[in-house]
Amino acid sequence: MHIRGDHTELVVGGRLDVRSAADARTVLHSAVDDGAGDLVLDLTDLDSWDATGLGVIMGAHRRAGRCGRRLVLRGVPPQMQRLLVATKLHRILAIEGGLAAESLPRV
Repeated sequence: MHIRGDHTELVVGGRLDVRSAADARTVLHSAVDDGAGDLVLDLTDLDSWDATGLGVIMGAHRRAGRCGRRLVLRGVPPQMQRLLVATKLHRILAIEGGLAAESLPRV
């Protein structure tokens, strides 16, 4: 996993999982604490995430809210969009441009 950027936009790539969660948490919390306004997480280069990785994202979302900021996800890959819909987290997290139609449940 790699994260690059600053306190306004971070690009996350690789795998966000149990092995990388502690490092990701540290970087995300620092970015939230050191900035103001929206913090954009660009996930275009993210290969996968597991429950621990998703927990890191949710923790950063909560921390941002407590700091008067908003965490915004950009470029969420389709398989991760489906997970957000399945867990109903797409209703809680700010997702730039919304979700692709194919990831939404069919009625």
